[in-house]
Amino acid sequence: MAGKSQGERRTGLLNGFAAYGMWGLVPLFWPLLKPAGAVEILAHRMAWSLVFVAVALVFVRRWAWAGELIRQPRRLALIAVAASVITVNWGVYIWSVNTGHVVEASLGYFINPLVTIAMGVLLLKERLRPVQWAAVGVGFAAVIVLTIGYGRPPWISLVLAFSFATYGLVKKKVNLGGIESLAAETAIQFLPAVGYLAWLAAQGKSTFTSEGTGHAALLAATGVVTALPLVCFGAAAIRVPLSTLGLLQYLAPVFQFLLGVLYFHEAMPAERWAGFALVWLALTLLTADAWRSARRSRVAGFSVRQVEKPRAAAVDA
Repeated sequence: MAGKSQGERRTGLLNGFAAYGMWGLVPLFWPLLKPAGAVEILAHRMAWSLVFVAVALVFVRRWAWAGELIRQPRRLALIAVAASVITVNWGVYIWSVNTGHVVEASLGYFINPLVTIAMGVLLLKERLRPVQWAAVGVGFAAVIVLTIGYGRPPWISLVLAFSFATYGLVKKKVNLGGIESLAAETAIQFLPAVGYLAWLAAQGKSTFTSEGTGHAALLAATGVVTALPLVCFGAAAIRVPLSTLGLLQYLAPVFQFLLGVLYFHEAMPAERWAGFALVWLALTLLTADAWRSARRSRVAGFSVRQVEKPRAAAVDA
């Protein structure tokens, strides 16, 4: 049993590394789709993601959720909100990568946990521990420093962070599995995406048919690039603790940041380094606090079980 559990954990970790690794390396993919513009790439991503996910669902024969969802207008409305928000997120991310803002895009996913916490306080009236307040404060200071450094608010980072945090909040309320949720969201996105692509073709501006088979295949591959990391993430989420996933999530922005600096050679003046250093300090505080809280909960749970064992034995006797 222990061996099986250890094997499951190892499988979960490998899937977690694969998911966040693919998300971290995706900036290498979007430039391959030029000369297609960001909106055309986005439309192909929405359309082909549904095709890929539908094939996956046929393969695993999981369709019961769709009938239940159709009979629940509130959940359908939330799915529509999630689809709208993730469309903004995808579009801004593709545009930022293909216009030389990979580092600023990576910042969005670094500050996403801080934005999620801030939204929890503002929208859900959650109470923060002192260390969490300190982390949010340091994150706010980082945004001010980066605003000075860029000469403008880091709007790409903020749009990505807020859109993804909102997406996460809505998905939590919908409570659907990763593949099922993506299928529902892309089903809503599909018709507008296909409509835009048809209009683009009618205008003679579509690159899908004018740039060769290789280019068309790459545009179709946007569905795989979108869905495959999600499949790996789903496999990881059911096998490893939430605290471990919380640490793994930083792999993606770390890879993106390194690609921006080392591969795309984006400028990093001193004030930007200072801003990123503050963000990393905030995340260190947040992570340390989360680990301490999780450890405390485990110890408390173990103590309760130890107390309950003699009681259960006495009842059995």
